[in-house]
Amino acid sequence: MLNFSFSNSTRIHFGEGQIQAISKEIPVSAKVLLVYGGGSIKQNGIYDQLMAVLAKHTVIEFSGIEPNPSYDTLMKAQALITDHEVDYILAVGGGSVVDGAKFIAAAACYKGDDPWDVIAKRQKVLEALPLGVVLTLPATGSESNTVSVVTRNGHKGTFSSPFVRPLFAVLDPVVTLSLSDCQIGNGVVDAFVHTMEQYLTYSVNAKVQDRFAEGLLQTLIEEGPKALAAESKNDIEVRANIMWSASLALNGLIGAGVPQDWTSHMIGHELTALHGIDHARTLSIMLPAVLKVRRAVKREKLLQYAERVWGITSGNDEVRIDQAIAATETFFKSMGLPTSLKDINLDATHIDALLANLTKHGMVKLGEQAEITPAISQEILETAL
Repeated sequence: MLNFSFSNSTRIHFGEGQIQAISKEIPVSAKVLLVYGGGSIKQNGIYDQLMAVLAKHTVIEFSGIEPNPSYDTLMKAQALITDHEVDYILAVGGGSVVDGAKFIAAAACYKGDDPWDVIAKRQKVLEALPLGVVLTLPATGSESNTVSVVTRNGHKGTFSSPFVRPLFAVLDPVVTLSLSDCQIGNGVVDAFVHTMEQYLTYSVNAKVQDRFAEGLLQTLIEEGPKALAAESKNDIEVRANIMWSASLALNGLIGAGVPQDWTSHMIGHELTALHGIDHARTLSIMLPAVLKVRRAVKREKLLQYAERVWGITSGNDEVRIDQAIAATETFFKSMGLPTSLKDINLDATHIDALLANLTKHGMVKLGEQAEITPAISQEILETAL
């Protein structure tokens, strides 16, 4: 097992009705910027619950954060923060809203010329406004980690800082009952791939992390389709298991002390930037292709994955690896997601632009051992056709 330091200080309030915990989390004296997306929280009842809980607080609203939150949108919040002397941010939504709120919190305290420099120039975030979360779409794990993804001029960039880790997060599975099938499928696959990118690399004898990861994968495989099936889609226990799995998939726990491979994410980011493809759908396309191209490097873990997650024990090594990758693709399809570029109407003529963007953004040494060059990325993209 690799050396690691691990801490996760986000308080999780999990379960039905836990939105009430907000009243004790946010000081009554705080001036709260309520950050959300397109307004669905006003249709599903969450907004009214929040206003009741925050009745004694000063609340300023900032809405309109889009999927893959844009820098230009997020910077509009800064005037509100200054004008109203906001000193607390509450993000209500899925991963995009939470990521956007993290950037807003950091930008509000940034002393340099342009807050984008924390992404473009890797400037350190030295302080940020305190942040809380009410999660409405389980997928990214952003509610209890330090990472944010923001888009500017077609570039999806990331930054990470302990100062933007949410102080608390409310996870009520009831609020997920209003999600569309597309949102459910995206969320489950997003969490699944997050887990895979920390698990399916090479062995460092991290048995605890492996078993945690395998448990999360099995849970998502079992519960994901139930959330789409008519007879079980309103089962709160199903939703609860998915919600908690998605949070644990990227809160730092299963990634501590193990090598990680975020190739699927990095290539996927360029698919989103250039073609507007949903993040999870880029992952369902790219992960199988990465596994196929990198099967020799990932051989030991692929065989472990085949046996422990899918119960595949017969046939020679190559057959078992083939079956495990095929099972993964079948699962993604069962959740309503694509598994090839042709499924999203892209072909070989689109590859050059994707590779150019990867190179432009410095994604030239990807993978758990930094061996994936643009030439190998090209092979991955061609395999994804």
